[in-house]
Amino acid sequence: MQILPAIDLRDGKCVRLQQGDYDRETVFGDDPAAMAKRWADEGAEILHVVDLDAAKAGTPTNLDAIRGIRAAIDIPMQLGGGIRNDESLKIVLDDLGVDRAIVGTAALKDPDWFRAAAERYPDRLVLGIDAKGGMVATEGWLDVSQTSALELAQQYVGSPLAAVVYTNIANDGMMQGIDEATVSDLCAMSDLGLPTIASGGVTDTTDIRRLALAEEEHPNLVGAIVGRALYEGTLTVRDAIIAAG
Repeated sequence: MQILPAIDLRDGKCVRLQQGDYDRETVFGDDPAAMAKRWADEGAEILHVVDLDAAKAGTPTNLDAIRGIRAAIDIPMQLGGGIRNDESLKIVLDDLGVDRAIVGTAALKDPDWFRAAAERYPDRLVLGIDAKGGMVATEGWLDVSQTSALELAQQYVGSPLAAVVYTNIANDGMMQGIDEATVSDLCAMSDLGLPTIASGGVTDTTDIRRLALAEEEHPNLVGAIVGRALYEGTLTVRDAIIAAG
């Protein structure tokens, strides 16, 4: 199971939000490229980056910071936030050289476009599913739909996706661990045959070991994103990798 350190960008800085709330922000650094290099040097195999400004604006925004990150590391990176049309995909995948683009809002609201885009960019698109109470949240987590997370995932079984990132917003940035209901959701999603990455709530090695144990019976649970725990110091990249087995 891969460990994906997270860098959330806002106004060109590394930040973390609590439960996706833009008013509950903590700034952890003003040099995203240096932070990315740090995580890569500590053994990360892939980096998870979210452009928070883009998630609200609907178009890639922190371009200079993203370019800096791409230049600073040799490992793959995936980027989410505001990727909702062909133009955004071209900017992210072609112009910025990002390896994988995470699409959330458009996957819910424009499924035909997302399926076609996945065919054009096989194994380079990631389905981003962010859920509140099991229902998909969009527009930078500002709107909650009437579609369940599992229902959205089922729509894309058979599409050549790189992965699905599933985030329980209630856990995100709260440093309270991953609850059993979220683990159950992750297992159900992985059982659809979709490579599934856990996001939100990872606090220490206990959470990583719990996910690794689940992965033994649900082998499509392929990764865990780690954010605030790295910045707060309750977990290191190396310890997370060891715990993941």
